[in-house]
Amino acid sequence: MNFLNIAAYRFVSLTDLPTLHSAICQRLEGSEIKGTVLLAEEGINLFLAGESNEVNGFMTWLCGDSRFKGLEAKESWSETQPFKKRLVKIKPEIIRMNHPAIQPASGRAPAVDASTLKRWLDQGHDDQGQAVVTLDTRNAFEADCGTFTGAIDWRIDKFTEFPDAFKAHQAELQGKTVVSFCTGGIRCEKAALLMREAGLTDVFQLDGGILTYFEQVGQAHYNGGCFVFDERRVVDVALSPRPELVGSLDL
Repeated sequence: MNFLNIAAYRFVSLTDLPTLHSAICQRLEGSEIKGTVLLAEEGINLFLAGESNEVNGFMTWLCGDSRFKGLEAKESWSETQPFKKRLVKIKPEIIRMNHPAIQPASGRAPAVDASTLKRWLDQGHDDQGQAVVTLDTRNAFEADCGTFTGAIDWRIDKFTEFPDAFKAHQAELQGKTVVSFCTGGIRCEKAALLMREAGLTDVFQLDGGILTYFEQVGQAHYNGGCFVFDERRVVDVALSPRPELVGSLDL
């Protein structure tokens, strides 16, 4: 495995986007790192791959900025470069929801870690005895490659459809402990904030998403692989590329 793949995000107020964009472009110039860095007033979202020394050097440099201090990246390895090009871009949102009232930088929704979620699913309820449901906030084709056993899947085609889907199904979630999940945490964090804003109180995000769950507790209560937005397509519980799993699962 020659290429280190990293994924990281942070919701934090960024007010100097052109300056930050230029600095990141200059830092990456001349490197073999490829992938995407998205910047918005609400924060940063990045998916990058390259030789480990270059990737680690970039992350050390980035975390030298106090706004990104301690930013943790999810790591995996691949035999080939999973990205075709490098893109650093300023966008209105680092993950588009079209719901400007959601401001994750002002405070995170409560999170549940992987081991706690596994324990809840093992016992069939949370620590207060309330029924637990997992809510897939990803696109339908991603869920088709793998998801939690019995997860709620509203078959959305893009994340901007999530607010309307939630409105249509909100009543079904009342009286339950809802754990929203996604690939790496960014979508389920926004989704959890939206649901809490709408008055659903017992809502948690899966901290670190599916990839962290794989790393910390393995495949328990999860069927299949995890779709990723690069040339690997799908990774298994060992975070190894498994592109042959696309469309081949009987879930």
